[in-house]
Amino acid sequence: MFNTKGFAGVNFYEMDWDLKGDLLAHDPVLAKEGNKWYVFHTGNGIQIKSSEDGFQWKQEKPIFSSLPEWAKQYVPEKTEDSIWAPDISLYNGTYYLYYSVSTFGKNTSAIGLATNTTLDPENPDYEWKDGGYVIHSAASDDYNAIDANLIVDQEGLPWLNFGSFWSGIKLIKLDPETMKPAKGAELLTIASRTEQPNTIEAPFIVYRNGFYYQFVSFDFCCRGVESTYKIVVGRSKDITGPYEDKSGVSMLQGGGTVIDAGCERWIGPGHCAVYFSGDSTILVNHAYDSLLEGKPHLQIRPLHWDAEGWPYL
Repeated sequence: MFNTKGFAGVNFYEMDWDLKGDLLAHDPVLAKEGNKWYVFHTGNGIQIKSSEDGFQWKQEKPIFSSLPEWAKQYVPEKTEDSIWAPDISLYNGTYYLYYSVSTFGKNTSAIGLATNTTLDPENPDYEWKDGGYVIHSAASDDYNAIDANLIVDQEGLPWLNFGSFWSGIKLIKLDPETMKPAKGAELLTIASRTEQPNTIEAPFIVYRNGFYYQFVSFDFCCRGVESTYKIVVGRSKDITGPYEDKSGVSMLQGGGTVIDAGCERWIGPGHCAVYFSGDSTILVNHAYDSLLEGKPHLQIRPLHWDAEGWPYL
């Protein structure tokens, strides 16, 4: 969820996004402040990349120097500083960055929150403040509290959607003051698959022309050239669903229109984010580069919309 205007006079549909520089990234999300681009992604302390033109990327200092102390209460088996799947949004003048603390294959997980007033490390006001715990899941729960995404509905109210495997993708209303779950808020399920394991994760919701579009990743990431990730989408008139794909199949019943299933070189594209700039839309995700032994690579591409309002590459 990140809406802002891009460079004056630039049509992002016409840019080829031939990326250069430091492009190793997993679970990326894109942001822009002023004339500078930023990518936040999984890694020690939450990794940040920046670019003056959107093409040439360099590494910045991570948000945290170590795993936040609060996280050890909810994920005691976490022994390294890798923090997963950041999500960045500007809401009421503050940048909200949600992040995940977990261990692979387990749902003993927690989502945290950090805030800042600027994304520019050179700005004297630049300071990430850890807001601590947002929501967690335990081994006894039927969901996994990772892969958070902030979406603000058309009434201006914030929601958090998240989830990985288990019972699928969740949605919960937030308190606009704390940006954490509102008191008594119901935890909703808005997407799932019909087989086990429930290979769905990495949700990202955007609103466009009367519809909420829910992007998710199907199948398996993190296996290099053996990865089977793919990006799919469904849409709904209501933020709480029901979300359906282009064929009318509910996303609660495994529905999802495929946007990208990869190719011979770029394998397992997934964990996408969508960025609006004027009349243009950009899709950012990672894919495993078969020419680099399956290492995760940043991809930024124009996302188009057909006459019926469905996105495509």
